[in-house]
Amino acid sequence: MKIETYDIPGIMLIIPRHIGDERGYFSETFRADFFGGHVGDYTFVQENESLSAQVGTIRGLHFQIQPHAQGKLVRCTSGAVFDVAVDIRHGSPTYGHWISELLTPENGKQLWMPPGFAHGFCSLEPDSVIAYKVACSYYDLECDKGLAWDDPAIGIRWPDVADTQTLSTKDQQQPLLTDLPAYFSWSN
Repeated sequence: MKIETYDIPGIMLIIPRHIGDERGYFSETFRADFFGGHVGDYTFVQENESLSAQVGTIRGLHFQIQPHAQGKLVRCTSGAVFDVAVDIRHGSPTYGHWISELLTPENGKQLWMPPGFAHGFCSLEPDSVIAYKVACSYYDLECDKGLAWDDPAIGIRWPDVADTQTLSTKDQQQPLLTDLPAYFSWSN
């Protein structure tokens, strides 16, 4: 496995190795010892899967607050997604900054975002599936929060296929970054 970092501290890209031949490939997608040694000591408690049937489906930006904040290790198992993480840690030098990655089964990339980041994605192919391991805490409705996917202060450059008609009612009503309480604080 290989790890790449970004200008936003905490977010990491994990790229498992594909061992292939004419039949296909094998890939070790997760090892607790590797993850703990390179990323941090997190306990994964839940695994989720999301299917977006239509190209351009927008989901997010989502996160959970304390006492049930979550970290996420996201990968695409079918299709392709434009995956996004936004720093929402007050006081962070990269507060409100975002990164994106193209996740596909072929490239095998996995995006890690610890608590303190909002997550969202846009499907680029029909029947795109993401699977993500959730660290730290189980889903909790009361702690489930979000951020406007199209906040101009953040300025995410979504793919041209992004279709606002696919937004859930919840995602149509998420607050702007300027209206977001200080749910997370930066600590270096």
